[in-house]
Amino acid sequence: MSHDHVGTVRPGRRALRVDVIGRRLSLAGLLRDFHRAHPETDLDVVTLFDSDTAIAAVRSGTIDATFRAVTMPGRQLPDGIEATPVFDEPLHLFTGPAHEFAAARAIAPAQLAGRRIWMPGNMPGTEWAAYYDELAATFGLTIDSVGPNFGIEPLLDTIANSSTLATFVSEQTPLVWPAGHDLRRIPLHDPTPVYPHSLIWRTDNPHPALIALRDHLTSAYPGRPNNGTWTPKWAQHATPPS
Repeated sequence: MSHDHVGTVRPGRRALRVDVIGRRLSLAGLLRDFHRAHPETDLDVVTLFDSDTAIAAVRSGTIDATFRAVTMPGRQLPDGIEATPVFDEPLHLFTGPAHEFAAARAIAPAQLAGRRIWMPGNMPGTEWAAYYDELAATFGLTIDSVGPNFGIEPLLDTIANSSTLATFVSEQTPLVWPAGHDLRRIPLHDPTPVYPHSLIWRTDNPHPALIALRDHLTSAYPGRPNNGTWTPKWAQHATPPS
């Protein structure tokens, strides 16, 4: 898609700019579903870093919407910004074949008490680090973010060869690993920790495709069950706009 003439097109005709936290993650899949349902809509997908950056971009109009977990401890959404939950993504434990839980069909988060979960991508001050900090505090596990974050492939190599290290991955994160790695994804149950993705937008944004995107996502969202799942307390206050 060419964006050379963005300024010259009639308002409302420019591409809808949406931020996703990673192009390989589930949210990109949600956007692909929307695009299949609305092939006439021009989408410009960007990947900003953390929620502060993304919300500032929504406020300034640089982007039309972002998918984020809201709102971190001690934060509130700025005036004129709304959020609605659109996707709760279950977490899986990811281990190598020698890990004590490698053969488990499912485990409860409480069984991870005292265990180390390695997440080198958890940057202090980000909403995902805040999510995993509260998960760790609730269930007594340790999140270890020490060491350089070289991306997912080196992380998988390390996990594959370790009997003590595990990491968390979201259920729909597509992972491909070398044939020699015998890696295991183990669902978490009782309760199931879910990562709470919300769509965030500026209430006075008139882009017609934004309304279509919101309608598409909220009509597909089943709502969060009253029990059986876990999210941080700060993520439970994102109420759908009336």
